[in-house]
Amino acid sequence: MYDNGMIAPVVGLVIWSLVMLVWLYATRLPAMAKASKKPGEMTRADVEALPSASVANNYNHLMEQPTIFYAICFALELLGQATETNIGLAWLYVALRVVHTMLQVANQIMFRFLVFVAASIVLAILTASAAFQVFG
Repeated sequence: MYDNGMIAPVVGLVIWSLVMLVWLYATRLPAMAKASKKPGEMTRADVEALPSASVANNYNHLMEQPTIFYAICFALELLGQATETNIGLAWLYVALRVVHTMLQVANQIMFRFLVFVAASIVLAILTASAAFQVFG
């Protein structure tokens, strides 16, 4: 688990993002086929009303905050800070993002928010680790 440093959690979250992309297409395409409008005629409100909207929203969320995660993981790796603690925190972040996905798809807003806050705290700790290394 620790042989690949901070890169393994990055790859793990990329894999999860691709799983969500497949899930998105697997739910969105059938939903659009059943819609009474052609794709070019659909408004944003029409698309948001599709049963696949929560999966699509989650995929979009995986393109947002995790970009900071990727950057900080590479920074920690390059700084020689791929410690067991940082690697463990990175994997915790990945696990929290997976849980966040499940809660978003299940429409569990309060629990999802708490998991998002926890993931954000983990991300802040990883960032602080890099900042201490860079700025002393």
